[in-house]
Amino acid sequence: MGQKVNPFNFRIGLLRTWPSQWFAQGNKYRKFLLEDLIIRSLIQQQLKESGIAEIIIKRSAKQLDIKIKSSRPGVVIGKGGTGIEKLKAKIEKKIQSKVKVSIEEITKPDLNAKVVALAIAEQLEKRIPYRRVVKQSLDRMMQAGALGCRVVVAGRLNGSEMTRREMFVKGKIPLNTLRADVDYAYVPARTVYGLIGVKVWIYRGEVFEKKIKND
Repeated sequence: MGQKVNPFNFRIGLLRTWPSQWFAQGNKYRKFLLEDLIIRSLIQQQLKESGIAEIIIKRSAKQLDIKIKSSRPGVVIGKGGTGIEKLKAKIEKKIQSKVKVSIEEITKPDLNAKVVALAIAEQLEKRIPYRRVVKQSLDRMMQAGALGCRVVVAGRLNGSEMTRREMFVKGKIPLNTLRADVDYAYVPARTVYGLIGVKVWIYRGEVFEKKIKND
């Protein structure tokens, strides 16, 4: 089973929690879900080069909180906080509601699958040979403390006529073990010769205490 499902979804309720944390019924559910999609799409578009790993949306009776986890928080915040204020104003204009936006820095970006996948995709878009990019990323992940990592790239690799899929692995990835802290991400690289899919798995050890976390 662990080989066929998203490792993040597989561990929700055990090691992880939901990225959208609120409850609603009827028309409110549809309204909140659409707002979440608009918020996530807007943030991803505005902060393409900010290393956005996760967007957590929490709703209470009177407030909407948005937490952005980024490997480059300075780019998000901007000079004197102008960047985050502009982003907040755009979100409020889109959903016609007041929001609170906070930024959290990812202290170990090489142990975050989304940040690693974004970095690989960014280099592939610059036409850097994929084998060199992936092998360097694997080395950095292992040096950062990962017990195992896997990267799969698929598409017209290096601009070849035929599409193919290649997998690179270091260490071990126990996907069926629920207590294993496995981070996963998929990011498409938009190259001039088409999309190249980048998938990253990072095994960060086993969690024996019942502790739910977001990162």
